[in-house]
Amino acid sequence: MRIAVFGAGAVGCYIGGRLAAAGGDVVLIGRARIAAELAQGLVLSDYHGGSVRCDPVPFVDGAEGAARADLVLVCVKSPGSEAAAEALRPHLATGAQVISFQNGIRNAEVLAGGMERPVLAGMVGFNVAAQGEGRFHQGTQGDLHVAAAPGLPLDLFARAGLPLKTHADMGPVLWAKLMLNLNNAINALSGVPLRDQLAQRDFRRCLALAQSELLMLCAQAGQPLAKLSPLPAAWIPSVLRLPDPMFRAIAGSMLRIDPLARSSMADDLALGRAPELDAINGEVGRLATQLCREAPVNACLTALVRDAAVTPRRWEATELLSAITAA
Repeated sequence: MRIAVFGAGAVGCYIGGRLAAAGGDVVLIGRARIAAELAQGLVLSDYHGGSVRCDPVPFVDGAEGAARADLVLVCVKSPGSEAAAEALRPHLATGAQVISFQNGIRNAEVLAGGMERPVLAGMVGFNVAAQGEGRFHQGTQGDLHVAAAPGLPLDLFARAGLPLKTHADMGPVLWAKLMLNLNNAINALSGVPLRDQLAQRDFRRCLALAQSELLMLCAQAGQPLAKLSPLPAAWIPSVLRLPDPMFRAIAGSMLRIDPLARSSMADDLALGRAPELDAINGEVGRLATQLCREAPVNACLTALVRDAAVTPRRWEATELLSAITAA
C-alpha cells in the first residue's frame, strides 16, 4: 500500500515519517521549502523521551504525488480543505481511500464534496512541533482516530506506534476534540507553553468557561461527546476550576506535556499565519446560531486572537479571565 500525506507540515511529517520508519511506502506532499529540511532524513521524538530516526522520505510539492496512492492522509489546515480537494481530485486513483486528519468538525464533508468521493473523518489527538532540520516532536499524549472502514492498514499504523482507533460514528470524537482544542486560543493569547499555561488556575478557568459554553450547546443539540481522556468530557470544566494543588492531584496527566509544547494556534501567531479560528471557536458560534443562542466566551476569544494577529500581545491569566468574564 502506498500512502500519500498531503499537507506535510508538522503533523503530516510526523505521521508520515513514523509510517515510513515502520516500513510503509510513503510520499510526503508539501511546500518546497520543507523538502530541503528533510533531505537528511527525519528525527521523530516524543514527550516520553523516545526517538525514531527515518531515512529521507520521498517528497514532492504537487498533488500529482498522490497519483499512485492507495491511501491519502489530508493534514492541511482547515481553511485549506477546499483547495486541497480541488488539487487532489484529478490525481486520485479510483479505489484510493482518503482520511481527513484535520482540526474541526466539517473537513471530511468539505473534502468529499470537492473530490466527489467518500472521505473518512479522522482526528489527531496529540500536538506536534516542527523543530527544524527534519526534527518533529510529539509534545502531548493522544491517539489517532478514524471512521471505521475496510482496507485500512491497521497493522502498519500499529507497528509505527500510532494505532488507529476506529469508530462507527466519529461525531462524538470530533466534538470532544473540538472541546479540547478550545484551549488553543487561550494558549496563543497566554504566550507561554501549554504546561505553564495549564498550571495557572485563571487560565484554566478561562478554558472552563469556553468548554462549559460548548457543553451547554451540545446538550441542547443532543450531541454526545466521546471520552478522550481519563475524565468524561462533562467533568473537565469542574476539574479545571480546582485550586492548583487539587488540580495537580486529580488531573496530573493533563500536565504530562513537553515543557516547550505550544498550541498550533500559538505557532500560527508566532509565524504570522492566519489562526485556525473558524474551525474551532467559530464552530461553537455556528452551533449557537443554529440553536438561536449565543456563544459570547468563544466570540470573545476569537476577537482577541484576531487582534493579537495584528498587534501581538501577551495576556496575563487574570487579565484574560476578566476580559472573558466581562464578555
